[in-house]
Amino acid sequence: MTDSLAHRGPDGEGIWIHNENNAGLAHRRLSIIDLSDRAAQPMSYLNRYWVIHNGEIYNFYELRAKLQKAGYSFHSQSDTEVIPAAYDYWKEDCLEHFDGMFAFAIWDEMEKTLFAARDRFGEKPFFYYSDKEQFIFASEMKALWAAGIPRKVNLKMLFNYITIGYVDNPGDPDETFYESIKKLPAACLLKYNTTLPEPVIEQYWDIDPQYQNKKITDEDALEQFTHLFSSSVKRRLRSDVPVGTSLSGGLDSSAIVAFSQIENFTNNSHKCFTAVFPGFEKDEFGFARTIADHFGLQHHSISVKGDELVDNIKNLFYHQEEPFSSASVFAQFKVFESAKENNVKVLLDGQGADEILAGYLKYYKWFWQELFYNRKLMRSGELKAARRNDVQEPFGIKNIFASLFPELATVVLERQYLLRALTQEDLTKDFVQHQSKEAYYTTPEIKNLNGALYFNSCIHGLEELLRYADRNSMAHGREVRLPFLDHKLAEFVFSLPSLFKIRDGWTKWLLRKTMENTLPAEITWRKEKIGFEPPQKNWMENPVLQEAITEAKSKLVAEKILRPEVLNKKIQPSPANDANTFDWRYFSASLCFEK
Repeated sequence: MTDSLAHRGPDGEGIWIHNENNAGLAHRRLSIIDLSDRAAQPMSYLNRYWVIHNGEIYNFYELRAKLQKAGYSFHSQSDTEVIPAAYDYWKEDCLEHFDGMFAFAIWDEMEKTLFAARDRFGEKPFFYYSDKEQFIFASEMKALWAAGIPRKVNLKMLFNYITIGYVDNPGDPDETFYESIKKLPAACLLKYNTTLPEPVIEQYWDIDPQYQNKKITDEDALEQFTHLFSSSVKRRLRSDVPVGTSLSGGLDSSAIVAFSQIENFTNNSHKCFTAVFPGFEKDEFGFARTIADHFGLQHHSISVKGDELVDNIKNLFYHQEEPFSSASVFAQFKVFESAKENNVKVLLDGQGADEILAGYLKYYKWFWQELFYNRKLMRSGELKAARRNDVQEPFGIKNIFASLFPELATVVLERQYLLRALTQEDLTKDFVQHQSKEAYYTTPEIKNLNGALYFNSCIHGLEELLRYADRNSMAHGREVRLPFLDHKLAEFVFSLPSLFKIRDGWTKWLLRKTMENTLPAEITWRKEKIGFEPPQKNWMENPVLQEAITEAKSKLVAEKILRPEVLNKKIQPSPANDANTFDWRYFSASLCFEK
């Protein structure tokens, strides 16, 4: 099992087996905090606890000082040692005190129980298999397969992925693409002992999307946001190895660069990494170069080409383990590869900002629907302001209907999704008949902007991106840290009325105002929203990639998922953000059946 995860921890290996052979823990180490052997895992504490930990507890300095005052002592400078001490002191409530991204497990020798937990947004993974005789868990599913757990594809998940592109199940967050393997949902803890028929799982954290502090002023909101964001960046710069940044050229990564440069941390490598696509109209290299030059960074640009995707696709899927929605995953994979080549072990990244601060164009409609419901849309001037900013998102009778009858609109959408799935002509009748019975289509029922942001941040959307980032970074033994996902920062942003997220036609208004005197105006007040998008359509026109897609479709025909006639249809190249990327989905789905 540890051999299969060597890429996640190339710096060390440790195994502990209980003397009664009823429990065992194993760990592959990626050394970032306290590089000495004292920080090796599995780690023993108080001759009672054994702990293994993947990730970082960013506020471990503060927690260690608090625990020392309570009488606890420490033998290392690592964040891991704080975890069992905090558990001994606060028990399950220790999770309320952790600021971090983590998946950890503690074996309590006295109680003969296992206590495990996953961070609030699901930055770090935790997969498990359980039956009457054993409970096995790991950071990646390949470790469970190495332990002999069968690899049987979950066809229900595959049906929803092929028909509407879902890579998870919002209604059943522990489901994976493999029938025998579950994942611990984000913001959940797990308890297990041999007397239990199955593990006990509880949610320990959530955000209330309904609460809004309507009395807060612009000045106070900007001050509090700046303080929380600055504190988050500072904590995520804590490291005993070099730290760099992923730099797309957009507002989010540029803001992280700016705040990182303000802090004079000796471990700041002043290196940034950008995926570039020469000749592609949505290439953001120019914007990234502007920021790199502005702050005097050593800029590494990674030119990503379609033929490299063909050569690397099986290795990419080996690390991702489950289907992915577009070729942008490969571009991110190459960024972390470059970080490894340039000896930067930790990268700060801007993921999460679009979800909590309303950065995507789709959020306009939710904002306008909220204003319409409250009879403020016309007099607010927001629709006209967005049009002045070249926002072409539609707003018509369907949106008015959805704002007035959100529950009914949800039912209508779900039926539309199901009808689309049932009429997908490429799929065999048997596959549709058997898998559509349990198909799931989930849309936000809340009629305000915060409801949509909550849905994408905590239910469906963000964790998909976090999975890609974790597997891509750890494939190269790198760590990615996300300042926008500090839970105190997220809680604060969610407490703000919608006008702090979208105002005067601008998305992410609060962040733009925070950065307007720090970043160049062409970055802060950019109108177009590109996102991390590679030239997938061009890549799919590559004959070699088309041959690979045809081979993938043949595999799905053999599995009786696709009809044989599909092999005679011309491949339809599609952009990465297209809603109907069926040939790409066939390509990705087929990899589930790789041995």
